[in-house]
Amino acid sequence: MPARRPGQTGRAWLIWLQAAVIVAATLWAYAPVRSAGWVWDDVEEVTQNAVLRDPAGLAKIWFAPDSTDYFPLKTTVEWLEFRAWGDAPVGYHAVNVALHLLSALLCWRLFSRLGAGPGWIGGLLFAVHPLAVESVAWISELKNTLSLPLLLGALLAYLAFDETGSRRAYAWSLAAFLLALLAKTSVAMAPAVLLLHAWWRRGRITRRDLAVASPFLGLSLVLGAVTVWFQDHRAIMAGHEFAGGPATRFLGAGRAIAFYLGRSLWPAGLAPIYPRWNLAAAPLAGLWPWLALAIVVAIGWRRRATWGRHLLLGLGFFVFALLPILGFVGMSYLRMARVADHFAYVSLVGVIGLVVAGFSALPRAAWVALAGAAAVLALQTRAYVGVFHDEETLWTYTLAHNPEAWAAHNNLGYALFQDGRVPEAIFHYREALRLEPEFAEARYNLGTALLREGQVGAAIVEYEEALRLKPASAEVENNLASALAQTGRLPEALAHFQHAVRVEPDYADGHHNLGNALLLSGRPAEAIVEYQRALRLRPDDQAAKSGIEMAARALQSRRP
Repeated sequence: MPARRPGQTGRAWLIWLQAAVIVAATLWAYAPVRSAGWVWDDVEEVTQNAVLRDPAGLAKIWFAPDSTDYFPLKTTVEWLEFRAWGDAPVGYHAVNVALHLLSALLCWRLFSRLGAGPGWIGGLLFAVHPLAVESVAWISELKNTLSLPLLLGALLAYLAFDETGSRRAYAWSLAAFLLALLAKTSVAMAPAVLLLHAWWRRGRITRRDLAVASPFLGLSLVLGAVTVWFQDHRAIMAGHEFAGGPATRFLGAGRAIAFYLGRSLWPAGLAPIYPRWNLAAAPLAGLWPWLALAIVVAIGWRRRATWGRHLLLGLGFFVFALLPILGFVGMSYLRMARVADHFAYVSLVGVIGLVVAGFSALPRAAWVALAGAAAVLALQTRAYVGVFHDEETLWTYTLAHNPEAWAAHNNLGYALFQDGRVPEAIFHYREALRLEPEFAEARYNLGTALLREGQVGAAIVEYEEALRLKPASAEVENNLASALAQTGRLPEALAHFQHAVRVEPDYADGHHNLGNALLLSGRPAEAIVEYQRALRLRPDDQAAKSGIEMAARALQSRRP
């Protein structure tokens, strides 16, 4: 919300009314999340995340993370949420919506501080824009909804410092930016935005501007390097090989910029997973956006004494916010697609700022058009939120818009398998593998479905292929061993069970099943040790207790 100035006391009612409109529109647009469940990787992120259940998990989150990214503030909030909501998704959805609403109000304040026309309508547009739905309705994207209000808070504090020289405001800005980075490092380009603002305000960048931006840059470089390391060493799917060489990355980045700008201005045809682009087949599709961007920047520079500087500020924010996710740095997601709605969450602020700044030059009557656009966007957002209601709805919608989304086929197959519709699940797993033969997760899931159908030999083939693609997987080793045991290949099964618990020493199922295999192999003493390990990890494992009793009787029968 805009800061109150002298003489505005009589307009306080209007400010509160405008705030109420933003709150009401946000809550109405996102009302369907109240009945939504877990989608995509929410289960892995929250309900099956052992660190969230661990009372001592905070130390692990910050100092011994085993996740694929290092976003400790985001995981800390999830840890606290788990203490409050447990496995009930409604609380997590409420937090995401509340954070998104906070960002909308902060956008209003930022636009107003910068003099960008009808700032409150800008906040309203951000609140109900459909491009934000993926970030808000998908629980795992808490990293987006948490990092943006912190970034906006950092920018607002920096504006106060830049105007007054307040050291306290500078310290608050730097602290908020650090927290934003610890929520998600895609905000790392903020130092460039600070320097762009200095140019926008004074027409030049001074040594002082460089000096005060340096600590922000240092934080970005350090935590950005950490993120790159995690992507290289921990990411579920390596992304560098899918980004291509320098030329391919450059073309892909240009096409992505055009894509995000188009979806920001005209959010039609949104989908959770977009088709993969064949950049080699149409190189100009990635080249012309760079040419267009250069022309616009040149025009803005020539008109920098008037409206051009506002254009360059908004456009600069948009492009800088996108740079970390354009493919210049390898990302695991690039294997599926080069663009995603949740990548544009921060950059959307720049586009909306440009729109409201453009309307500032028009009569106030024209602002009604923006309010009308907000109403249309709210309707579209509410409808799109419903797509994220459950797994089957989400992935059926995705495949209707992108039939070759192999990840969607796999995810829909898993949802159908969980619902007991195994033949349908097998069809989608096979489709996923037709489109992406090297997809280890789909191989594993297909093996599990085939095993459920009694096709043990075919399941073993899929498990072995999944293990080739992903060698260090305790779960695959365990299931392969179980399938081998069913065919009487007990020595091979025993070896895979043993490897499973070496890969993951805290794997309770692995220790339990290894105990079973050892007992069947006539090694009851060793079986007791494994059952006891399973019990330490899962004290309520009645089957392990029964196993200990059977193994003890077997030992007793051997005694003379």
